[in-house]
This record gives sequence, structure tokens and C-alpha cells, in this order.
Amino acid sequence: MLIARVVGSAVSTAKDARMTGLKLLVVRPASPADDVSGDAFVAVDTVGAGSGELVLVARGSAARHTDRTADCPIDAAIVGILDSLEVEGEVTFRKS
Repeated sequence: MLIARVVGSAVSTAKDARMTGLKLLVVRPASPADDVSGDAFVAVDTVGAGSGELVLVARGSAARHTDRTADCPIDAAIVGILDSLEVEGEVTFRKS
């Protein structure tokens, strides 16, 4: 899994039928200190995340192991919304 920040959304009216009803969000990788860097990519939202939230993203085949994404042609799924993050005893992020 990786830490990412939701930076936008994507809409696709033409897609594989197994993806009907799935929300697509654009995310960018983030460090534990909440520094956003790297290329943006699209992930299926399985937890109701919103714009600006810090999230956990499963990639590759792991993205298809949720109730909502089983057997879907995806390689990234948002599987958690972070409330706080602590690294080596120091809180690096806390949701306001």
C-alpha cells in the first residue's frame, strides 16, 4: 500500500461493465510528512474518500481484493482514509 493525497476526480461514461457505479479519484503519492510528489494516477474509491484527503491505496492485484473491486479490471483502489500518521514516535499527520 502507499500513502496518497486525493487531488481530483475522473468521470468515464464508457468503461468495462464491471466498473459501473465505481467512483474514480485522481491521487498523487505522498510522503509520511505529507509532501505530495510523483505522477498522478486514477484509483477506484472503495471507502467514500473526498478531495484533499490523505488515503491508503492498494495497487496491483491487491486492488482487486475488496468486496467492491473483485474481478474488476483495476490496478489501484483507495482502501482507507487516514485520520493520523505516526512515524518513529512522531505524529507527521493529523486530520483536522
